Order: sequence, then C-alpha cells, then structure tokens
Amino acid sequence: MAPKPVRMAVDGKEITAAPAGDGCWTLTSDAGIERVWAVGTSERSWVFHDGRVYVLENRASRRGSRGHSISNTLTAPMPATVRTVLVKVGDEVAEGETLVVLEAMKMELPLRAPKAGRVAEIRCAPGELVQPGVTLVELS
Repeated sequence: MAPKPVRMAVDGKEITAAPAGDGCWTLTSDAGIERVWAVGTSERSWVFHDGRVYVLENRASRRGSRGHSISNTLTAPMPATVRTVLVKVGDEVAEGETLVVLEAMKMELPLRAPKAGRVAEIRCAPGELVQPGVTLVELS
C-alpha cells in the first residue's frame, strides 16, 4: 500500500507531504511546492533537501537514547558511495559549503558544512561505500 499524503506543522507552517515515487516527496505550503528525497525505517528517516540532510527520529523509538552534538562533523546520512571529496585537510570552509558529494539511489547528495571552520580530518575517499552515521569530514 502506497503512503498517503501527510499534513504537518514545521516551524509553525502547515505543510502537506505527498509521495511522488522513488523516495521523492512533494511538499506543498503557502510558500509553494518543493521536492525532497527521503529514505529510512520506522525509527529514523533521512530527508535530503537543498543540499542538506535532516534526520527525523520517531520519538517513541528514542526511549533511553542520548542526544549528542555533531556540529563539528559531517556524517553520511544513508548508505551511499563517496563520489567526490571537494576539500583537503587544512582548508577553511564556510557554513553551507559543499564538502563531499555522495551517490545513493541514482542521485547525487552534496553534503554541506554544518558550520564554518577548518578541515581537521577526512575519513573517506572517492569510490568508498559508507554507512549512515559514519563521520566523513571533521572540522575544527
């Protein structure tokens, strides 16, 4: 059975999310229509929108889990292949700058810096298969 459209509030704005096939969803709001791509499980989903990856967790499945800050790291949002690493150790990067491009489900996923900083470590290489949550780039 195909998923049905879902109405939700995001930052106080009403949004309708409707499945568009192959992991793509159409978001409709007063601001217009946008497309996002999502993969996941009943416990956690990764949503890719405008070069950023958002992790959505089912609150019922978070019992006993502890939150942690990942503000200095860029992690893989889903199983994917590293297509390109656009930075090297020592590079200064701006918040939102694309650091790594992954490929998953026949689409490119540009991963952007979560904050401005200096590249301290690169833990991936082109062609490598990475798993969700694996650190790809560490910033200082």
